[in-house]
Amino acid sequence: MNLITDREGQDNRFAHFFSWLLVALILSAVFWFGFSRLGYRFAWNTIYNYRMNFLKGYGMTLLISLFALVLSLFLGILFGLGQKSRLLPFRYFSLFYIELVRGTPLLVQILIFFYVIANAAGINNRFVVGVLIMAVFSGAYIAEIIRGGVESIAESQKESARSLGFSSYQTYRYVIFPQVITRILPSLAGQLASLIKDSSLLSVIAIKEFTMAAREMNANTFSTMEAYLPLAIGYLLVTLPISGLTRYLERIFSYET
Repeated sequence: MNLITDREGQDNRFAHFFSWLLVALILSAVFWFGFSRLGYRFAWNTIYNYRMNFLKGYGMTLLISLFALVLSLFLGILFGLGQKSRLLPFRYFSLFYIELVRGTPLLVQILIFFYVIANAAGINNRFVVGVLIMAVFSGAYIAEIIRGGVESIAESQKESARSLGFSSYQTYRYVIFPQVITRILPSLAGQLASLIKDSSLLSVIAIKEFTMAAREMNANTFSTMEAYLPLAIGYLLVTLPISGLTRYLERIFSYET
C-alpha cells in the first residue's frame, strides 16, 4: 500500500514539474520570438552602471510597501467594521471615505495629499507621505473586502452565538473572523500585491523608489528594455511570494463549514 502511495506521489510531482516546465518553455518561446522580430540589441552593461540606484529604489519600494501594508490592514479592519457601526457619524464617515477613495484616481489622490493635506499639516518627509498615501488608498479597498467577508457569514451563525451567551466581541473573535479570514485571503492577497505595484506612482512626487530609478536610467541612457525588464522582475520577486504565502494560509485555515 505504501509503495503504491509513494509511486502515485512521485507521478504527481513529475506531472507538476512537467507542466511548469512546459509553461516556462512556451513563455520563453513567445518572448524570444517577439524580441527576435523586434531586432533589439540589449546593452546590459548600462544596468551595472546604475546598480546602486536600482538597489536603493528597490529598498525604498519595499520599505514603503511594508509600512503601508500594516497600516492599510488596520484601516481596512477599522472602516470595514465601521460600516456596520451603531455610531452613525462614524458609519457615514466610513462610507464616505471608502467611496471617495475608490471613486477617484490614485494619481489625483497622491497630488492632493502631498501638495494640500501634507503641506497644511507640515509633513515634509516624503517617505512618511508615501506610506500614508498608499495606506489610505489600499485601506478603502481592504475595508470593502472585509465588509463583504463579514456579510457572507450567515445570520443564523450569529444568532447561534448569541444564544450561547457570546458577546459581540466573542462572536466576531470565535465565530465570524475565523471564517472570514479564509474567504477573503485571495482577494486580500490581490489587493496587497496591487498596493506594491501602485507604489510606482509615488515617483510623481519625487520619491526615489524602484520605478523612478528605472525612469532615470531610461532617460539618461535611452535603454528602455534594460531599464524596465528588471523593474518587472523586481516586482514579481515581491508579489509572487505573497501569492504563495496566501495559498499556504488558505490550506492552514481551511475547514468544513
